[in-house]
Amino acid sequence: MNPLNVTVENQLYPDRPEQMTAMLEAGPAGPIVMVNLLKFREFAQYPDGSDPHLTGREAYARYGAEVGKLILKHGGKILYVGDVSLLSLGFADPMWDQVALAQYPRRAALVEMAMSPAYQEIAVHRSAGLLGQLNIETVYSPAFAAMIAVSGK
Repeated sequence: MNPLNVTVENQLYPDRPEQMTAMLEAGPAGPIVMVNLLKFREFAQYPDGSDPHLTGREAYARYGAEVGKLILKHGGKILYVGDVSLLSLGFADPMWDQVALAQYPRRAALVEMAMSPAYQEIAVHRSAGLLGQLNIETVYSPAFAAMIAVSGK
C-alpha cells in the first residue's frame, strides 16, 4: 500500500539532469546540512577486484575517514553518524544501514569538494562500499529554533 504514491530510489551518483543542474545553482544563502541515508553492499566491489574480503561497510569506512578531512577543508563539518537500529514509523524495504549528517557553509562548498582531485581519489572506496544512498539537502528552520527555545535546550 502506497497512499502517497512515493517512490524511493537509492543511487551512487546523480543521473537526472535536473538534479545535476540544481546542484550547480547558488542554492540557499546560508549553510546546508546534507542528510545521507546509506545502504552498504554485503561485500566491497572494487573495480580492480581488490579487497573482496572487505564488507561494504568497511570499504565505506575508508572513504569516511578521508572525506571528513575534505569536508573540514571546505568549511564544513560532520554533525552526526549513526547506524539505523529501528524504523519506528513508516515503511522502507530495504532499510538504510546508516545515517550521516554533514554541514557545509553553502551548496557550492559541497560541489567544490566533490569535484576536487582529492575527493576523486577517495571516491573509489565510496563506490566499492555503497549499494546506494539518498542525499537530502536541508536548511535551517526558524520554526525549529522556536521549538528549541520552548524546550529550554
